[in-house]
Amino acid sequence: MATTYEAIATVTVGSGGASDITFSSIPGTYTDLAILISARTNRGDTNDVIRLQFNGSTSSYSYRLLYSDGSSVGTEAGTPTYIDYAGYITGNLATASVFGNVSIYIPNYTSSSNKSVSADGAGETNATGVSRGLNAGLWSNSSAITSVKIFAIGSFSQYTTATLYGIKNS
Repeated sequence: MATTYEAIATVTVGSGGASDITFSSIPGTYTDLAILISARTNRGDTNDVIRLQFNGSTSSYSYRLLYSDGSSVGTEAGTPTYIDYAGYITGNLATASVFGNVSIYIPNYTSSSNKSVSADGAGETNATGVSRGLNAGLWSNSSAITSVKIFAIGSFSQYTTATLYGIKNS
């Protein structure tokens, strides 16, 4: 069965930046969702992290992360008020105009079961540094996902772009 991706919405951050990117009124006509992000923030570090919240909820999230900073590797797990470390991106101390990228996949987003999330992303400095993360997240909630809020520790810089895709089996 062929899988088709259909762009639902794209947001590009304008001058002055943005504290978050929110996709709302997500139609329930697809089987899965994917989000592709090219991002940089104003955080005073070489990297930053993507965080997710669904439907405005601040509870029932968990995640497990495998990460590398180029010289070491590690794991982390948590139960914050969002899915943390959904991907590393580039912070303000990295080489100017360098953006990180994140790919997020949310299967069965309309089901009455808990919602799983898989994500990977990399923030780089265009020099010797890179941060890479693979994340498995869970939102323990039976509601269909109708909105996704994407945010970071810092604010998103101008030209950060996120595209939400609906996925169908056709």
